[in-house]
Amino acid sequence: MIRKIQHIGIAVNNLRDAVPFFRDVLGLEHVSTEEVAEQKIRAAVFRVGESRIEVIESTAPDGPVGKFLQRNGEGIHHICFQVDDAAEALSRAREKGVRLIDEAPRTGIHGMRIGFLHPKSTFGVLTEFAQEGDGER
Repeated sequence: MIRKIQHIGIAVNNLRDAVPFFRDVLGLEHVSTEEVAEQKIRAAVFRVGESRIEVIESTAPDGPVGKFLQRNGEGIHHICFQVDDAAEALSRAREKGVRLIDEAPRTGIHGMRIGFLHPKSTFGVLTEFAQEGDGER
């Protein structure tokens, strides 16, 4: 079911300030920057071997990442596991009694089909399943 850690999401106040650290200091390959209006985020994606780091800023204070930043400040926001079928992974988690944020997959960065598990059911870690889409880079 789980193929690899697809990415780790890191919430930041400002991408303009954060991107140079990941690109220039850590030397990570900057793959792209993309806005996902539905999630009220803008994310810079960096490649780390087979996995990625998504550095995420909120585009609205009332969005999920905006609320996270207000409560917790900058830091690790979520971990994402690559799966073959996001709908199946969410369904399996629901059957095992896990509380879901997304009952069905939605579209995320690079056209991935994504769904989140509620951190109250995952030991405090916001957990995401992602199925690569046609736009995956």
